[in-house]
Amino acid sequence: MRLIISFFLVLFTALANAETTLVAVASDFTKPMTEIAAEFEKATGHTAKLSFGSSGKAFAQIQNDAPFEVYFAASEQYPFELEKLGFAVENSHFTFAIGKLVLWSATPDFVDDKGDVLKNGTFKHLAIADPSHAPYGMFAVEVMKNLNVFEKIEPLFVQGENIAQTFQFVTTGNAELGFIAFAQVIDTQTGKIGSGSGWLVPENLHSPFNQTAMLLKKGAENPAALALIDFIKSPPALAIIKKYGFGLPK
Repeated sequence: MRLIISFFLVLFTALANAETTLVAVASDFTKPMTEIAAEFEKATGHTAKLSFGSSGKAFAQIQNDAPFEVYFAASEQYPFELEKLGFAVENSHFTFAIGKLVLWSATPDFVDDKGDVLKNGTFKHLAIADPSHAPYGMFAVEVMKNLNVFEKIEPLFVQGENIAQTFQFVTTGNAELGFIAFAQVIDTQTGKIGSGSGWLVPENLHSPFNQTAMLLKKGAENPAALALIDFIKSPPALAIIKKYGFGLPK
């Protein structure tokens, strides 16, 4: 009986101390972050309420007093800027994953494994996340400029608001191919592209893809926000990040 009472006292204490944190998350990290949030709740009792979208949109929302407490961006640019502007806890930023860009088509054998389709292929539309605020779009532009095909292909762009919408354009046939996140098409059992055809873009064709997280000042006193920052660096979270094809920070 004492053991049962002790168990419920511990459970009650954990629930009583449980908090919720509101988290802005880049769209490319939807699948792993959803799993991580579930494991986080099991491990800590805290809840992470997730809001997915482009990193640039979240950047603008945070400056306009959105109630986000933790920010997971698809690049370094926006977190560094928020820190300069005073919206983040000083020196709280860190790389949580290395993003990977893939040129992908829902059609088998449409995209070759070297990306030559960009130079020699016949297509009418190429999907890309809006480079004005979506890091995957920015990196895709870098890749095309480094391959000297940007000016030729730019008139064929179909721009998505974020990488989720960009992926949708390709899967629905609104674009024959597009630059998307590897995490969106990875087969987690094999670690390879699970359907269609694609080219995993070499990292030397674009800037470092350091996806960066930070604690915002609104979350500085919230135990759930602080716990999430710690949990994302833990072995269970890193295993999930790796499963979805992201590189791990060194």
